[in-house]
Amino acid sequence: MFQLHLSFRLVGACGNEVASLAAAAEKKRPEHRTEQERVAIMGKPRLGDIVRAQIRVKESKEFKNTVDKLVQRANASLLIGTSSWKEQFIEAMTVSASDESDEKEPSGLDYVMHVVTLFWKILFAFVPPTDIFRGYLCFFVSILCIGVVTAVIGDVASHFGATLGIEDSVTAIVFVALGTSIPDTFASKVAAIHDKHADASVGNVTGSNAVNVFLGIGVAWSIAAIYQNAKGNTFNVKPGNLAFSVTIFCSGAAITIAVLLLRRSRMVGGELGGPKYLKYLTSAFLFALWIFYLTMSTLEVYHVIKGF
Repeated sequence: MFQLHLSFRLVGACGNEVASLAAAAEKKRPEHRTEQERVAIMGKPRLGDIVRAQIRVKESKEFKNTVDKLVQRANASLLIGTSSWKEQFIEAMTVSASDESDEKEPSGLDYVMHVVTLFWKILFAFVPPTDIFRGYLCFFVSILCIGVVTAVIGDVASHFGATLGIEDSVTAIVFVALGTSIPDTFASKVAAIHDKHADASVGNVTGSNAVNVFLGIGVAWSIAAIYQNAKGNTFNVKPGNLAFSVTIFCSGAAITIAVLLLRRSRMVGGELGGPKYLKYLTSAFLFALWIFYLTMSTLEVYHVIKGF
């Protein structure tokens, strides 16, 4: 870089010297000019027939594919990981601009969301950094913290429902499920923004639902069954309206999968994104499915309609 810069300076200095020599020689009569001055006049810069140049910068597909492969093989933990608790607490206390905003300065909404989520940011800043034990300690402690938060949300929702006189099954599908699903919604939003494809976003939602069911119900029922079996008793759980609720839920899930396939094949060529009106239409339809599921399950619990 230094040699190239020096070469340009030398060429520029020589060009200025030739131009000044040619300008001085032009003031003399032709017969009084020296050989060097005649050469300087012949080499004087002047405009030719072509005075404009158009440059087109085209992307090399081969180079782009190479860069994409290198990015895919790169260690993503270097981008999302942390190396110390100090870094995590500084990040938790700092107000940053949202991912959708192109501005570097945070907006008013960013400050409001920071104040609302500050307690949870500081709480989860105690999770060990990813550099300790190759991230395994961070993973297991994070799972433990998520389980504790889920249990707290479940107990608070149960007490809230009991205070209002709401049936336990209605409390479960309205408040508990909603409270444990909102963080997953934001996580899927972040995955959709940062990922080129919809796999991470859709997979996060389905995986989260599986974890909520298998861990939230399966582990609790398994512990209760083992405990009762050790005492020589049988552990039984009354199904209630579980069959009807699960049937409605599976029907809504099948319709949702059909909508995603329709968006991929004919509408926009992908499960997420697309024109603004189509995004709002899809969101409104899926939200209506959720309201329909809550309404039908609640009516069946209070014996307004008869299930099976």
